[in-house]
Amino acid sequence: MSAHQLIITQRAELLTVLCGGGSAEPLECVLDLLLAWEVLVWEDYLNVRVAEKPLCSNIRQLLDVVHDKGEDACSHFLAAINQVLPEEQKAGLCFGNGCAAVGKNRPDTATLMLLVDRPVLVTKLRDNIDGALNVLLTTGCFTIQDCDGVQLPVYTPSQQVRRLLDQVTFKGETAAKTLLQYLEQAEPTKPTSEDKENHLSADCLLYQKKLRSSVAAQSLFLSTYGGAGHFSLDDIYTDGLLEVVDDSGETTTLGLEDVVGPIGTLNEDADTILLSGEAGSGKSTLLQRLHLLWAREALLTNTFLLFPFSCRKLNAEHRELSLKELLFLHCCWPDRSQDEVFQFILDHPHMVLFTFDGLDEFKQGFRDEERHCCPTKPVPIPVLLFNLLQGTLMKGILKVVTSRPQAVGPSLKRYLRKEVHLKGFSPSGINSFVKKHHSDPAMARRVIDSLQVNTVLLGLCHIPVFCWIVTKCHQELLGGQDGIPQTITDVYLLVLQHFFQRKSSLSQGALGKAWLEEHLDTVLKLGQLALEGLEASCYVFSGYELQRNGLTEQDVSMGFLIFCNDLSVTDCKHYEFLHITLQCFFAALYVVLNRNNNRSAISRLFQSQHRQLSGLSQRCLGHCIDPSVEEEESHVAETPNLQITAQFVSGLLSQRHHSLLLDCCPTAVRERKFKQVVKSLSKGMQRHFKSIPRPVEGEKKSMHAMPSFVWLIKCIYEMQDKSIAQDAVAKLDVEHLKLTYCNIGPVECTALAYVLKHLRNPVGLQLDNNSVGDVGVEQLLPCLHICHSLYLRNNNISDEGIRKLLEKGAKCESFQKIALFNNKLTDACTQHFACLLKTKQNFLALRLGNNNITSQGAEQLAEGLSYNQSLQFLGLWGNKIGDRGAEALANALKNSTTLIWLSLVDNGVGNAGACALAKLISQSKTLDELWLNKNCISRDGVECLIEALKMNTSVKEIWLRGNNLSPEEEEELSKQESRLTF
Repeated sequence: MSAHQLIITQRAELLTVLCGGGSAEPLECVLDLLLAWEVLVWEDYLNVRVAEKPLCSNIRQLLDVVHDKGEDACSHFLAAINQVLPEEQKAGLCFGNGCAAVGKNRPDTATLMLLVDRPVLVTKLRDNIDGALNVLLTTGCFTIQDCDGVQLPVYTPSQQVRRLLDQVTFKGETAAKTLLQYLEQAEPTKPTSEDKENHLSADCLLYQKKLRSSVAAQSLFLSTYGGAGHFSLDDIYTDGLLEVVDDSGETTTLGLEDVVGPIGTLNEDADTILLSGEAGSGKSTLLQRLHLLWAREALLTNTFLLFPFSCRKLNAEHRELSLKELLFLHCCWPDRSQDEVFQFILDHPHMVLFTFDGLDEFKQGFRDEERHCCPTKPVPIPVLLFNLLQGTLMKGILKVVTSRPQAVGPSLKRYLRKEVHLKGFSPSGINSFVKKHHSDPAMARRVIDSLQVNTVLLGLCHIPVFCWIVTKCHQELLGGQDGIPQTITDVYLLVLQHFFQRKSSLSQGALGKAWLEEHLDTVLKLGQLALEGLEASCYVFSGYELQRNGLTEQDVSMGFLIFCNDLSVTDCKHYEFLHITLQCFFAALYVVLNRNNNRSAISRLFQSQHRQLSGLSQRCLGHCIDPSVEEEESHVAETPNLQITAQFVSGLLSQRHHSLLLDCCPTAVRERKFKQVVKSLSKGMQRHFKSIPRPVEGEKKSMHAMPSFVWLIKCIYEMQDKSIAQDAVAKLDVEHLKLTYCNIGPVECTALAYVLKHLRNPVGLQLDNNSVGDVGVEQLLPCLHICHSLYLRNNNISDEGIRKLLEKGAKCESFQKIALFNNKLTDACTQHFACLLKTKQNFLALRLGNNNITSQGAEQLAEGLSYNQSLQFLGLWGNKIGDRGAEALANALKNSTTLIWLSLVDNGVGNAGACALAKLISQSKTLDELWLNKNCISRDGVECLIEALKMNTSVKEIWLRGNNLSPEEEEELSKQESRLTF
C-alpha cells in the first residue's frame, strides 16, 4: 500500500497518536523534521501551527497538507511519525517501506540553516535559552519585549525554543548568524542540573534518590485477586480522557503532563488541583502512573520531591502528627539529616508536590474553621489535611487531590487552583485496554467483537473498572448462558460468579445453577463487613474485624478482599475490597439477602440522599444494622457510596434475577423489598417534579435536574421493568429537560433513554457539557422519537456518532432541532445533515459551531439546504468554510421562505462571501439577523451588504465586529446603515 493510501486509511489512528494525550509535543517534533527535510515550507508551517485552534484541528490541517503534496511528502511524514513516537504508541500503525534518505546540500544562508537543523537546535537550546536570549538582546537583534514573548510561562521549554527560532527567522539573516555563532562558541550546558548539585546538599540528594526508589516500588504493579496476580503498570496502563473547563466554559483536552501544568488554571493563588471522576473512572491508577513517571524522571522534572498519600490509609491514622512526621512516617524516612531535609522542603515549596488519593473516602468532610500553620506542631490528621489543601499550611506546595465530584463542596472548591475531569475510556481506549489484558490476540478480538455487538455493554466499559471486570470475566461473558449483561448489577454478578468459578475449578469443578445459594454464607459475611464499613466510612479492615464478622481464611481466599501491605505489620494484617464499588455491591447483597435486617433498611438507604441534602445529620446505614443507633455520629457515610449501593439493591430485586435469588431469599421477603424500592423511587421522582417552577410567561416549562435525578433514573434502569419506567415519568409535564454538567456518560445515556422513551409528550433534552461521546449518542437513540430538540454541546462527539444519530432522527417526526457546538465534527458529517434536511421538511434549527467544517462541508450542507423549506436557524460559528462555503450556502438559501437567523462568525469569510450573502439578503423575506463577526470582510464587502439592505427593510441586524475595517470606516459605514453593528 502506498504512503498516500496509508495516510488515508490510518487517518483516525494518526490523529489519535499525534494528539499525544493532549500534548502538542509530538506534533511539534514532526513539524520540526518536515521543515528540516523541506517537505513543508514556512507558509505551510504557519498554517498548521495556529495557537488559537485546538490541537486536533492543527493535526487535521497537517494531514490535509501532506496528503495534498503527494506520495513523497506522505512517505516522509510517516517516517517522521516513526522517528518521533515511542514504540508503545506506534503499535498497530503501518509506516510503509520508508522513504529515501534526505541528503540535501547544506544551505548557504543562516536562516535556512535554522530550518535544516531545527530538530537538533531544539535539543541544544532547551537548557541554554537564557544565554541565547542574552546574546540576541545585547547585540540588538532582540528587544526586551521579544525576550518576554519567548519566555511566557505558558510555554514548555521546548515550545520556548521553537518560539525563539521562529522569532529569529522573522528577524532575518543577522539574528540567525548571531544565534548560530553563539551555539558554535559555547557547548550547551545544563544549568538546572548543575545548580541542583551546587545548592543541594548530598543528604537532600540522597533522600530524593531514596524517595524515588520508594515511590517507584509502590507504583510499579497493579495488584488483583488478593495478590494472586500482578500486572506491570507499564503493560496495563491505558490513558483516559482528561478535560479541564476554563472560566469561559470552554473545554480543553489534557495530557497526563498537563495535570499540574498551567492549562485551565482558574485561581493562580490556590495550590490544590482537584482530579475528579466517577467511581471506577481510573483516578487512583492515573495518580499511580504520575508517581511512577516522576520516580523515573520521565515527568514532573521540575518536582524535586513527591509525597504520595492515600486518604483511605490516613483514615486509619489516629495519632496527632506534625507535617514533618506525616511526610517521613507515611512516605519515606530520611536515613540522615532529617532536619536538613525538612528545612529544604520548607524553603523550596515550589519544588515539592503532594498527592492525596480518594478525598471522598476520608471520614470527615472538608472544614476550614480550625486554622493551623505550624509545620512542626502535632495536630489531628483532618486538621493537618484540610489546612494543607486550603494553603494555610505550606503555602506554595502544589497538591493534587482525587475525588468523586459530588464529594467536593463549595467550601473546598474556593481553594482549588483548577479542576481536572477524568472521563473514563474512549472507544479506542477500551480496545487498547482489552488488548493489553489478553496476550492472545484472537481472544482480545473476540471480547472486542462481543462489545461492539452489545452497545449497552460497550457503554458500561467506558468506565475503566467495568472494562476491567468484563475483561477478566470474558469466559462467562462469551459463554452467554444467562444472556449478555445489560446493567451494572449484571456485570457485578458476573464478577461474583467468576471468582467463585475460579475456586471451584481448582477443587470441585464447574458451578451449578444454584451457585449463589452454595456460597451464601460467604456472601452474607462479606456483605455485613461491607455494609458496616460503608456506614462508618471505613474501607480498610483489620484482621480482628474480619474475625468478628466470622470471615475465615477460605472466605478471604476467594479474592474479593486484598491484603494491604503498607498498612499491615506482622501481628496486625489489614484488608480492603478490590474496589469501592465491589464493597457497595456486597453491602447491597446483604441488604437484599439478609432476612433479619430492619424493615426500614431500604427506605432509609434511598432517603439518604434527600436527608443529606436537607442538612439533617444522620447515620444513614447504621439503621440497616441497628435501628437504635442515635443520629449523632460525627461522620456520615458518603452519599455517592449509598447511591451506588441503592443501584445494586434495585438491580438485585429486578425480575431478571428472581430465579437466582429464589432459594436465597423467601419470595415474600423479596416481594416486600421490591415494593419498598419501587415506592422509594416513586417518591424520589415526585419530589423532583414538585420542584419544577411555573414557567415565565412566554417561556417553555422546563426542569433543571437536581443532583440525584440521574441516580434515580439509573436505579429505575437497573430494575429493568417497563411499567416502573412508565410510572416514573407519567407525571412529568415539561417541554424542556436540562441535564447540563451532570457527568452524563454512556452508562447514564442508556438509563435515560430507557426511562425517557416513555414520556407522553416530546421534550427538549439538553445534555451540554457532559461526556456523552459516540457510544452515548448510540445509547440515546431509543428515546430520540420523544425529543423535539437535542442539545449536545461539548460532548466529544465525532462524525460516526452523528451518522447513527441522524439515520434515526430522519425517521422521528418530532425531532426538529439539534445543537452540536464544540465537538469533533468534520466535513464527513455534513453529507448526513444534507440527507436529513432533504428528508425532514419540518426541521427547524441546526447549530454546528466550533467544529472542523470547511468549504467542502459547507457545499455538501448547501445541497441539502436547497431542498429544505423549513429551517429557521443555521449556526456555523467557528468553522473554516471561507468564501467558497459562504457562497454555496447563500446560493442554497436564497429561495428559503423560513430562514430567520444565520451565523457564520469566525469562518474566514471575505468580500466574495459577503457579496454572495448580500444577494441572499436582497431576496430573503424572512431573515432577521446575520452574524458575520470575526471574519475578513473589508469596506467593499460591507458596501455590498449596505446595498442589499436598501432593498430589504425586514432584516433587523447584521453583526460585523472584528473584520478588516478601521475605526474610521466602521463609524462612517454605521452612519450609512444603522442596522450594521460593529
